[in-house]
Amino acid sequence: MYAIVESGGRQYRAEEGHSFSVEKLPYEVGEQIELSNVYLLANDENVQVGQPTVTGASVKATIVEQYRGKKIFVWKYKAKKRYRRRKGHRQSYTRLRVDEIVTG
Repeated sequence: MYAIVESGGRQYRAEEGHSFSVEKLPYEVGEQIELSNVYLLANDENVQVGQPTVTGASVKATIVEQYRGKKIFVWKYKAKKRYRRRKGHRQSYTRLRVDEIVTG
């Protein structure tokens, strides 16, 4: 069984026992959270599609770690003007482990 959930404006596929990374959430490591925006529930034989969400469905997950991603560099450049600027960015992420998918 899997579910499509939304967190931070993006959609993720959640399966029991698996983990996935989302943009940083303001919780501590070890806390259990509930993602209530479930757009799709699917198991072996049937699929429930929400309109826009599946009523009564939620995903319970535990926060495994808070970490930062790889550093990326952004360049600004203007030709023939000796103008070059470099700026770095590291995105913060939260890794979630799916404990349970609650159906409606």
